[in-house]
Amino acid sequence: MTGSLAAVGYGLAAIGPGIGIGILVGKTQEALARQPEIAGKLTANMFIGAALTEALALIGIVTGFIF
Repeated sequence: MTGSLAAVGYGLAAIGPGIGIGILVGKTQEALARQPEIAGKLTANMFIGAALTEALALIGIVTGFIF
C-alpha cells in the first residue's frame, strides 16, 4: 500500500512544476513575439528557469523514495 501512496504523492508533486514550466515557456514565447532581437537572452533565462522549476519535481520523487 505504501508504494501506491508514494506514486500518488509524486503525481501530485509533479503538477506544480508542470504548470510552472508551461507558464514559463508561454511567457517567453510572448516576449519573443514582441522583441525578437533579444531571443538569445530570453532563451538562456528560460532554460535556467525551467531547470530550477524541474528541480522541484526531482525533489518530489526523491522524497517519495525516502519515505
